[in-house]
Amino acid sequence: MSGALSLPARRTPPGVFVALVLTLAIGWLVVTLDGGRLFSLPTTVSLLHVAAGLGLVAVGQTLVVVGGSLDLSVAYVVSLSTLVAAETMAGDDGALLPAIGLTLAVSATIGLVNGLLVTTARINPFIATVGVGLLLKGYLDNGYDGPAGKTAPALVQGLGYQRIGPVPLSFLLLLAVAAAAWFMLARTRFGHHLIAVGGDPELARLSGVRSNRVLVTAHVLCALCAGLAGVYLASRLGAGAPRVGTEGLYDLESIAAVVLGGTALAGGRGGVAGTVGGVLLLASVDAVFNQLEVDVFFKQVIRGVIIVAAVAVHARRAMRKAS
Repeated sequence: MSGALSLPARRTPPGVFVALVLTLAIGWLVVTLDGGRLFSLPTTVSLLHVAAGLGLVAVGQTLVVVGGSLDLSVAYVVSLSTLVAAETMAGDDGALLPAIGLTLAVSATIGLVNGLLVTTARINPFIATVGVGLLLKGYLDNGYDGPAGKTAPALVQGLGYQRIGPVPLSFLLLLAVAAAAWFMLARTRFGHHLIAVGGDPELARLSGVRSNRVLVTAHVLCALCAGLAGVYLASRLGAGAPRVGTEGLYDLESIAAVVLGGTALAGGRGGVAGTVGGVLLLASVDAVFNQLEVDVFFKQVIRGVIIVAAVAVHARRAMRKAS
């Protein structure tokens, strides 16, 4: 069997973690000079909550990007998931597990549709997932004017606000999901096949890999992660929110975290640990800017500069290795 199938997930480049440490150090200095406290308990808890929501989506996005695909419907899946969860729970703790099960089932179905459009219908992942996202957007815009449903109190108190010291349970959930995804990529046949498909689909096919099945599975897993993020956000908000996914820019931000973490957009290289580093980097930038009360427009400009710089660095490294 070809060596392409035995490739492990690429080791996480240290660059994103170096950037994270530098961002926190410089941010702490600037915030301190401005009279604030970057590492106060409220700021730390808020940073980890932000990282938890984005991180769950980004971990799933990593899987499809490693496989050479993409999912731009995740923001709408997140929004829909908050509504399915909250409306099914209707404030009843007894409906908690059925609601989570239904939410994940709906999310998995959307991922399955995305995967089949990309593999069976041979539609470009960008077009396919944008199209599915627009269908979901139409449903959300026509069906909801604002928040709906009521999240079960047990979920709000637990996943939404419970923490161990300064670490929210939601962030521990992110770490658990990330660890499972890392193990899947690095230690399972599916992970090796996914990397092979992302690196060279034709070689993977000739080596006996069922490329379509692998990519469909990756899309389903991506949508499940988005659905899980929706359940978490429903626990934070106490209700379903039809625009929380798009307002949070979870589609573009998740891709940004994946790129910052060193995963190649062309597929075949990358890792979940780097994605978590990218998520923490984006959350740290947010925390610093919030402490400094930076204008929202300027904040987005800086985020764009960071992402472009990261892509440029990875492109230069790839060119050097190629030469």
